[in-house]
Amino acid sequence: MTKQLIVETVDLTKNYDNTTVVDKLNLRIEEGDIFGFLGPNGAGKTTTILMLLGLTEPTSGTAHIYGYNSTREPLKVKRITGYVPEKVGFYEDLAAGYNLAYTARLNGLPEELVIKRVDESLDIVGLSEVAEQKVGEFSRGMKQRLAIADILIKMPKVAILDEPTSGIDPEGITQMLDMIAEIAKERKMTVIMCSHQLYQVQRICNRIGILAKGQLVVEGLLDQLGREALGGGRLRIEVKLTEITSELIDCIRRIGGVVSVERSGDLLLISCLEDLRPQIARVIVGANGLLVEMKIQSYALEDIYRKYFREA
Repeated sequence: MTKQLIVETVDLTKNYDNTTVVDKLNLRIEEGDIFGFLGPNGAGKTTTILMLLGLTEPTSGTAHIYGYNSTREPLKVKRITGYVPEKVGFYEDLAAGYNLAYTARLNGLPEELVIKRVDESLDIVGLSEVAEQKVGEFSRGMKQRLAIADILIKMPKVAILDEPTSGIDPEGITQMLDMIAEIAKERKMTVIMCSHQLYQVQRICNRIGILAKGQLVVEGLLDQLGREALGGGRLRIEVKLTEITSELIDCIRRIGGVVSVERSGDLLLISCLEDLRPQIARVIVGANGLLVEMKIQSYALEDIYRKYFREA
């Protein structure tokens, strides 16, 4: 089943003076994706976000969210998107709940919905107990949670998060990432998360795009990119056995779709064109082998990032 295309850019370009910050960017993000937008500082990620939101005009090219042109229909785009910038801003001398109520009224919510939506949003991010506390007394992590609550007020279809874990302690980072993933799943919300923290992106994102010097170096499913970067497009299956014999290796090699079998200690490293774990398990049992563990080899996002940056 084909997913709906939610975000699309065509040759999106932004020049400042004589410098090209974003260079003919062609980006496609589907409904329900948690998309990791990667790149070092200065790569053009934030400029791309501002063009997607209609907050700055492209020099050339187009950007659409849910079919709305970000340049020509910015108000329609803003109604269905929520944006958390790297440096969030609130009225720090006012209570958390009052800040959210202000946002609700700015978005034209009827008064009977304001308190309900504020309470729901605070509950989702775990800040209900501090609704009456001034935001100036909040920690960095609490302010980031409040920023998520702030965009939930208008129940967006797309959430754009620019370095949402910046300045948060390790435990808070884990909680923030898990919360983002849970909200995206429950609300069926498409998320674009800009970051240069690779392990954070790998934790929750299913698709990634890597930006370097304003150009999209690579974009796609994380697992697929891992296979292409490190396995030549193939799956690598690790099989741990109590005993490995040459006869057993020969049996596995004869399975249709198996490209190669390598031995490494008590492991067999099997390169395949597809996931053949059921067939491999049957062959092992049929050959009286004792299977201890079998898993698809995982790919570190750091390895993918390093490979494509070398090519760039």
